Amino acid sequence: MQDIQLATELVIGILALQGAFAEHQEILQKFSGKRKLEVIQVRTPEELKRCDALIIPGGESTTIALLAKLSGLIEPLRGFIKTKPVWGTCAGAILLSQAVSNPKKGGQELLGGVSVKITRNGWGSQVESFEAPLEVEGLRDAHMPFTGVFIRAPVVMELVQMAREPPIRVISRLPDSLLPNATSNEGLTEASTPFDNVHPELTDDCRFHEYFVQECVLPSLAL
Repeated sequence: MQDIQLATELVIGILALQGAFAEHQEILQKFSGKRKLEVIQVRTPEELKRCDALIIPGGESTTIALLAKLSGLIEPLRGFIKTKPVWGTCAGAILLSQAVSNPKKGGQELLGGVSVKITRNGWGSQVESFEAPLEVEGLRDAHMPFTGVFIRAPVVMELVQMAREPPIRVISRLPDSLLPNATSNEGLTEASTPFDNVHPELTDDCRFHEYFVQECVLPSLAL
């Protein structure tokens, strides 16, 4: 594991209302620079205020949103996202999107923050889950594929570039042979066709967590 050098103590929060929050915490706590990296579970606005960055884990997006609302976290989360780095995996990616093309009956509470339109369960039910080797720009040992695990996975259908928002950088794409029917080229615009989502579920490979800290969190502290 790469040694992450920190000049001051860094606090990374993991939204711990439902889903795979404990697994994210376990991976982050293995970093060799952990003496200056504190990882906390976030369930209250007060805990969120302590954080320099946040991870929203996979789970059930509507359940996470409901529990966040009951905990008084919806608006604090929306404010946090505007100024600090936030990484969402699976359900977290849904919550961070600007729009969901197939929300649950009754609507889908979103936090926003990432200028994308997402489809829930893009490949279908649990039995359509799969793994795929991914080439990911910027990861340590980038020549070694990262195993993405797609479990009832959402798919980014479209980039929705918002005014005054920084441009989105796509660092990995699935091959066409693995795209679900919902993202076939027929009927899609040139701009929306290639942007299938990559949001690996948790594996023993810590490189995405390293990437988040090194490329997203640490640069934000210098601003």
